[in-house]
Amino acid sequence: MHKIDVLGLGNAIMDVIAPVADDFLDDHGITKGAMTLIDEARALKLHAGFEDRSKQVMELAGGSGANTIYGIAKLGLSTAYVGKVGDDDVGQRFTKDMRDAGVDFNTRPLVNGPATARSLIAVTPDGERSMNTYLGASTAFAKRDVVKAQVEAAKVLYLEGYLFDESPAKAAYVKASEIAQAAGNVVALTLSDAFCVERHRDSFRHLVEHHVDILFANEAEILSLYQVDSVDTALDELAKIGKIACVTRSAKGSVIQDEKRRYFVPAIWADKLVDTTGAGDQYAAGVLAGYIMGMDWADAGYLGSLCAGEVISHYGPRPAVSVHDLALSGEMRPRG
Repeated sequence: MHKIDVLGLGNAIMDVIAPVADDFLDDHGITKGAMTLIDEARALKLHAGFEDRSKQVMELAGGSGANTIYGIAKLGLSTAYVGKVGDDDVGQRFTKDMRDAGVDFNTRPLVNGPATARSLIAVTPDGERSMNTYLGASTAFAKRDVVKAQVEAAKVLYLEGYLFDESPAKAAYVKASEIAQAAGNVVALTLSDAFCVERHRDSFRHLVEHHVDILFANEAEILSLYQVDSVDTALDELAKIGKIACVTRSAKGSVIQDEKRRYFVPAIWADKLVDTTGAGDQYAAGVLAGYIMGMDWADAGYLGSLCAGEVISHYGPRPAVSVHDLALSGEMRPRG
């Protein structure tokens, strides 16, 4: 019996989200639509800029993996998360926020080290998000933070690709994956970002081939992983090694491939596109929750689309209303 439905491993990052005009990006040298790593000084400067230019600054415990785990918890499943925060006020707020959501978060904080990580997310009127991330204490994540009994207790181990920027974290991922595999549990990985894939392509491909059962990616990430021009070709490569793949395609929905076939899942209409932050994270939350609840891949993919459709209809990377209620109400509908 598994005590935890999904255990996430990833960066523990406080998300600071603000709606801004396009000229804010130009004024601060921000690359639109990208995730850029920054140092502490730039993080403080951008944070001050947010406070000066936006009246709707939002602060949430986040990071891609944490957002997914939060979404799964809100779908009624049991969750836990492992990520490194600093021994500071931001780290304490991160911990409280996760626990208040029902997530078991007990990673020991980093003492006498860098501050808790934070991601400054600028959201422009078209809904695009541009992320500038200071990794801080999250880079101290290592094998010592992986608790064998906790990994064994989780039906699914969910790994966040962003954490691959640090060698100790890579070693921790392999350790956690080996524990999960030995226990007969499922390992899922999200590639997180195409630039991240470019930096660590060989390591990702090794992890996918030898340790991962379910892979999440968008089109750019999957094409970069296999250095091909067609998603179908990339899926063929994954089929050869028997992996389940869930590939998001923005307004075109997603495609899920299992050992037998490919399922083409429609996107879900939101009445208004407000903020794409967290769309991929909540898609993964819906798919994994559906899988754990015994849905087939087509229905799990549809739940993922519903979760993604809900989160882009408002600011922030987390669900604002019950996705269960949305599904029953019929207020959100497939595209096409």
